[in-house]
Amino acid sequence: MTAERTEPLAAGRPADEVLAWSRSLVLPALRKAVDQLPASLRAIAEYHHGWRDEYGDPVLENGGKAIRPALVLLAAEAVGGAAADAVPAAVAVELIHNFSLLHDDVMDGDTTRRHRPTAWTVFGVSGAVLAGDALQALAVDVLAGSGHPRALEAVRTLGDATVALLDGQASDLDFERRSDVAVAEVERMARGKTGALLGASTALGALYGNGTDLQVEAMRGFGAELGLAFQHVDDLLGIWGDPAVTGKAVHSDLANRKKSLPVVHALTAGTAASAELASLYAGSREMDAETLARAASLVDAAGGRTWSRAQADELHTRALVHLGEASPTARAAVELGTLAQLVTDRDH
Repeated sequence: MTAERTEPLAAGRPADEVLAWSRSLVLPALRKAVDQLPASLRAIAEYHHGWRDEYGDPVLENGGKAIRPALVLLAAEAVGGAAADAVPAAVAVELIHNFSLLHDDVMDGDTTRRHRPTAWTVFGVSGAVLAGDALQALAVDVLAGSGHPRALEAVRTLGDATVALLDGQASDLDFERRSDVAVAEVERMARGKTGALLGASTALGALYGNGTDLQVEAMRGFGAELGLAFQHVDDLLGIWGDPAVTGKAVHSDLANRKKSLPVVHALTAGTAASAELASLYAGSREMDAETLARAASLVDAAGGRTWSRAQADELHTRALVHLGEASPTARAAVELGTLAQLVTDRDH
């Protein structure tokens, strides 16, 4: 009797190699795009990206994980296209992401990002806001000038995601003044603020890889679910992350009284810990280190930490289902799965 033949599983690169490969393709094009900005705005953008210091001198690059561009490139390969063709889409996504970070740091009052002072603390609020606006405009220009036959569709896709991101940020800010935020509301906010751009990342990759409409939508679903998982993990790190790894102050989200996913779950759990946490959040005085540590323990005791961790795992599973619906090429599927695992298991 002849044994049934099985095809060997596709081998994929480790996450660090995938991200390094993505950066090698995207970074030169990203730098070229930013170099088009007027000098006053370019200086702020280059500082924010981690390419230069506040005096304009080159520094060892510290531009973040760059997961979104890698998702764009792999999504293009997943539908049978070439990663190189999707570089403009990856650049555009990274520009929009950094536009949002520049503005978020201003609105949230964050003073540290990527282990150094945020752009607004160095160049002023107005400078950071204007640089962010310039990056948003530049993202549209990169797509429009890419010459790809689906560039107009890509511009609309990125525009829709940007509006969803802004709506999510508006909700996030609104939550700060409210004491009655529901879990469903904060999930909807996170789907806009984070899920929309990751969904656009994978959709744009599929567009630039000339995927079918079904593949584009399946890849969008993959990115959107992964984006919400990303936000759950981000919110956990905003409370319990190691500042030496995250580049942010310890308990930074609690210090800002942010209504993050684990916090809102804890506030609405109806326990004694929920009530004490609500009392801390209702105050207006700055919380000292001891109070912040107590707030973190209350979020944990009320179940917020466990719930967010479980939600991230469930969303990771749902993302992989959408990935399968795109009928992806073998190696790209493996590497997208590797990045999905990185998103849900990361420590920074």
